[in-house]
Amino acid sequence: MRYRREVDGLRALAVMPVILFHAGFEKISGGFVGVDVFFVISGFLITTIIISDMNSGKFTLVYFYERRVRRIIPAYSFVIISCIVFSFMWLSPDDMRLFSESLSFVTLFASNILFWTESGYFDTKAELKPLLHTWSLSVEEQFYLIFPLFLMVAWGFRKRNLIAVLVFISLASLFSAQWLAQRSPDAAFFLLPTRVWELLVGSIVALYLLNSSPNESACIKCELFGALGFFLVIYSILHYNHNTPYPSFYTLLPTAGAALILIFSTSRTVVGKLLGSKIFVGIGLISYSAYLWHYPLFAFARHRSIQQPDIVIFSALSLLSLVLAYFTWRFVEKPFRTPGFITSRNLFRLYICVTLMILSFGLLGYLTDGYFFRAELKEKIAGLEYRLRINQGLGMECDGLINTTSICRTDENPEVVLWGDSYAMHLMQGLLSANPGLKIIQLTQSGCGPVLDIAPVTRELSPEWAKACIENNDKIFKYIKAQKSLHFVVLSSPFAQYVDSNALIRLRSGEVVGGERVAYGFFFNTLEQLYNAGVIPVVVSPTPQNGDNIGKCLLKTAMLNKPLEVCNFNLEEVYNKYNKVIEFLKWVDKDFDVRWLIDPICEDGVCRAAFGDTLIFRDSGHLSHEGSKFLGENTSLLDLF
Repeated sequence: MRYRREVDGLRALAVMPVILFHAGFEKISGGFVGVDVFFVISGFLITTIIISDMNSGKFTLVYFYERRVRRIIPAYSFVIISCIVFSFMWLSPDDMRLFSESLSFVTLFASNILFWTESGYFDTKAELKPLLHTWSLSVEEQFYLIFPLFLMVAWGFRKRNLIAVLVFISLASLFSAQWLAQRSPDAAFFLLPTRVWELLVGSIVALYLLNSSPNESACIKCELFGALGFFLVIYSILHYNHNTPYPSFYTLLPTAGAALILIFSTSRTVVGKLLGSKIFVGIGLISYSAYLWHYPLFAFARHRSIQQPDIVIFSALSLLSLVLAYFTWRFVEKPFRTPGFITSRNLFRLYICVTLMILSFGLLGYLTDGYFFRAELKEKIAGLEYRLRINQGLGMECDGLINTTSICRTDENPEVVLWGDSYAMHLMQGLLSANPGLKIIQLTQSGCGPVLDIAPVTRELSPEWAKACIENNDKIFKYIKAQKSLHFVVLSSPFAQYVDSNALIRLRSGEVVGGERVAYGFFFNTLEQLYNAGVIPVVVSPTPQNGDNIGKCLLKTAMLNKPLEVCNFNLEEVYNKYNKVIEFLKWVDKDFDVRWLIDPICEDGVCRAAFGDTLIFRDSGHLSHEGSKFLGENTSLLDLF
């Protein structure tokens, strides 16, 4: 094997967009595609190493896995142990429990499976998971376990047809990714079967180049195709965003771009010279450690800060990740890669000891519910986490498909229907506090807003889910028309998933379109149909929000001995961030009754996170149980009669 500087430079092109994307730079909206470039590079290098060793008769599984341990484990373990230290100081019990659970999966290179079962990669909750980024390393290690065995078998029996077999597997994986991207996007994102094709793209490139003569001469074809590959990667970084179905056919652009660079960019081409420059190669050499460090730094900064850190902080942390990466590469990565630094036997002994230590910490943290013998913290926040528990109105049974049983109503002949998603659920305590004898039924489903004939489509909410949402709303409307005792229908939702400029919705026909241009008409039609059915629609706005998790902030105030007032936020932030929703509801307010939650929560340009000792919010926008009750008791906003 010959060393290619441009490959290290390509690593830099992969890692920097990932870091800047996670730091919140809006212009790098598709920075997550850097991971796909990493996958292609990994497949390319691993295949080149294995085939080269096979051709020379030196390949053994033991030596292969020893090289993987030397390459991956030392820096990986060092960063994880560093995270454990900071977790003691800054994580709440609930976050510590989740972190401890992730440790077990991370050490076994199965964190992608864990994170698949939890919130999605682009969910705001994911920003608080220090080890979320290890999902990609788990995918790679799972590939490394299988692929060498596959090559050993294929090399003995199907050597001539190897590329054809890899192309077939790659196409099957790609089409499964495209299919799952519409049905189970989190599974498509995190799991090996829908990612393996990206690694195999690198493998196919390696086999192609191993069977070709090295081309170090200048040629127009090399310049053009190398430049095209560079353009495809940059285009994906700048134009993709969290709403792009991923992985899917869209992923062909960055992976094909990386493949073209590997094939055609050499030390004599423009792109090869750029990627082979000192700054690109320098960052490329420390890219693995930089990738390991950046996400924990960002996550712990969010945990430690009362308010969301600004872009200046994240910029500084991005630079810090590179500084830490250099020292980790210099004093951890490089020494362990040298066989003379530690013998193979001692390396594996150390690996087993460190793994057992991390697993033990994870188990203890999980079994102690995240308190991990931190008695003083348990006293400090006793009961606070319970007060900030999820608010599903009359109960968890009322979150889902239509449920008209006694569990989800206060009377056999309800006079009021509470219809909507989780932003309708959290109004129940307020409605009952304003009207203690209220005869009400709760017909709510998380994510499914109270709009007939359409439903939102996001990474988490597939078009198939949207179809079920439309059908459920049909049943709710049918119930409303049939129930003669009804007088009011209270509707609520964040509405951003319908009217934001990047919102997507599914129509009854199955077509998915931009929500902003059609949501107004569909919601107005829904309200008119309710009115024509003999009930009065009352629309309740979402709470004022600035994007920060106010519930987490309130919890941190107790941990850090800060006053609750530090979690207050400016009304101007609300208008700037949610202006589309506010304009939409002002338009509705011209013809129908809209109750504005901004009015009782915000005064003199400041929105309150708490009134006295009463916590209003439980997260970034939902009311706590006591917050909802407080609004019902102290304002006329939720008084229907």
